[in-house]
Amino acid sequence: MKQTTYNLLVVDDDERISNLLSQYLINKGFIVSIANSADQARSKIQLNKYDLIILDIMMPGDDGLTLTKEIRESSDIPIILLTAKSGMESKIEGFEIGADDYLTKPFNPKELLLRVLSILKRAKNEDNIENEIFFGDYALNIEKRELTKSGDRVYLTDREMNLLVALAKSPGEPMNREKLAGIDEPGRSVDVGINRLRRKIEKDPRMPLWLQTVRGEGYILRPDKK
Repeated sequence: MKQTTYNLLVVDDDERISNLLSQYLINKGFIVSIANSADQARSKIQLNKYDLIILDIMMPGDDGLTLTKEIRESSDIPIILLTAKSGMESKIEGFEIGADDYLTKPFNPKELLLRVLSILKRAKNEDNIENEIFFGDYALNIEKRELTKSGDRVYLTDREMNLLVALAKSPGEPMNREKLAGIDEPGRSVDVGINRLRRKIEKDPRMPLWLQTVRGEGYILRPDKK
């Protein structure tokens, strides 16, 4: 079976870091390009198709957040943000503008590798994602953002639907609270949104069958097995 070779772009104004990351990822079987500024990254993105971008936030000129917003206007390519900032507000801001993950410097290159592999796997699954997810008497149409129970429409708020669709796009895989916070409305608790969802779709919200908590990882939607 032929193994997929992924094409990555590393964007960091620190040439030492970008070269180290590039060499590490090349040794792991990736094709890697380097850009040392937002302008260089723009030029490379126009000329090449990348499967994932690793992007430093703090750069001279346009920073990583600005570039992420710009990329998201025309592309859903996965983006991992790198930053020296460790505050929760910075992480949430990154997720809100469309980043897929966030890694604080300094970090172990192996952790970056695992996150890259996880995101690429998720992106591949989303390419093959089914439009409808079934769990119990429920059917969720992801494209139409419509939930039904035994054929009858179930009303969800936009916030509840956002959470359910996000989990349904990676069925059977945990999604952490930080990622869901980027989907959820700013300043509101993800846990509150999940609890409200459970009251609408679970027979016993205290012992959920479909929308479950994974200790230390977040939440998971467990659809029916085919």
